[in-house]
Amino acid sequence: DPRFLPGGGAVEMAVSRAITEEALKIEGVEQWPFKAIGQALEVIPRTLAQNCGANVIRTLTKLRAKHAEVSETGETCTFGIDGNKGTIVDMKELGIWEAYAVKVQSIKTAVESAAMLLRIDDIVSGLSQKGAGGGAGTGTGVAPMAEDNDDDPPEKLGEQ
Repeated sequence: DPRFLPGGGAVEMAVSRAITEEALKIEGVEQWPFKAIGQALEVIPRTLAQNCGANVIRTLTKLRAKHAEVSETGETCTFGIDGNKGTIVDMKELGIWEAYAVKVQSIKTAVESAAMLLRIDDIVSGLSQKGAGGGAGTGTGVAPMAEDNDDDPPEKLGEQ
């Protein structure tokens, strides 16, 4: 696929903004996965800002504001982070482009990896529920610890 996308975290910030806006239209806990993906996509511009020594919070805030400003006009925002200077720049003018196929595949792989981790977590939580007599799993992929039956009083534990 010969298409190109603007680099410098511009695509990630644009997709993050769109997903976060859609999350606001959803009520309750169903919006949480959308917000989580939106936050996760901001890792790329955040990492670019960190690597070039920029003030990460200010830079990301400016980038979010620029994307909000441009998206209100209905245009596609191509602003990202200049990896050399740490400033917000139009990637189209700077000439920073990334391959569409690579970008799409990396996002697909990230989502598939997250889904696989959640499935593994569900399996481990289900196994721990069976072994613990039906108690709830931790939701972290770590089996809950068996409850202590207090055979040894606390005074004795310190003597060992």
